[in-house]
Amino acid sequence: MDKIIIENLEIIAEHGVFKEEKFLGQKFIISIEMLTDTREAGKTENLEASTHYGFVADDIEKLFTSKSFDLIETCAEKIAEMILTKYHLISEVKVTVKKPWAPIRKHFDFVAVEITRKWHTAYLSLGSNMGDKKKNLLDAIEKIDNLENTKVTSKSTILETEPFGYTEQDWFLNACIEIKTLFTPQELLEKLLSIELYMGRERIIKWGPRIIDLDILFFDNEIIQDKNLCVPHPWICERMFVLEPLCEIAPNLVHPLERKPISTLKRMLERELEK
Repeated sequence: MDKIIIENLEIIAEHGVFKEEKFLGQKFIISIEMLTDTREAGKTENLEASTHYGFVADDIEKLFTSKSFDLIETCAEKIAEMILTKYHLISEVKVTVKKPWAPIRKHFDFVAVEITRKWHTAYLSLGSNMGDKKKNLLDAIEKIDNLENTKVTSKSTILETEPFGYTEQDWFLNACIEIKTLFTPQELLEKLLSIELYMGRERIIKWGPRIIDLDILFFDNEIIQDKNLCVPHPWICERMFVLEPLCEIAPNLVHPLERKPISTLKRMLERELEK
């Protein structure tokens, strides 16, 4: 991936824990590496196909001087978020904030924070078998799309499916969506659980009736095994109500553990169910 780099941008601002830092101000040095594709701009000399580093530098200065923050960690986060949300050609950014006048009684060049942030791609499964099931799914998709720094980029058709596990219940409506987000996996999980709770989800019977069910199927190509989150979702390969809508929007997505595309996993399960 190509990069656009702004190196050692100097700005006087009032960031720091101590009141003297906020009152007197001090120098900060900011460096940015933005991952993007410069091929079209390089071939055509079309500025619209690239990101204007002058505008980025101006926006960094405006952001950096508009408000006082205690921590340079916060400064770095705000810069990364601004660049990723405002400049749509940038997929990933590395931000370094140096503080050469930090209040340390030692000889040093600078203290610094360096972070890397990027847009993540996640695939979610949605299900409902209580109340107005279609409305529940559409409401949940809208709420996900309205989350901060998150956008729904693709969605499957809604399918009617038999219940899985606990069968003494109404049939489900299911769908899958693709999203782009700046959230971490745990942050995304927290947001989805909040949506479920807001919509009235109650966890009474395992695999039982639910007004809404939101699961993270994939998050980039990550393999996560936390106490409260397992990605890829462990039941993907056994659930046609997941594979069918997922195959509709991402047939060539490769399962990082099975090392097979979703379309192949769907055909394998279809053959298994026919036996």
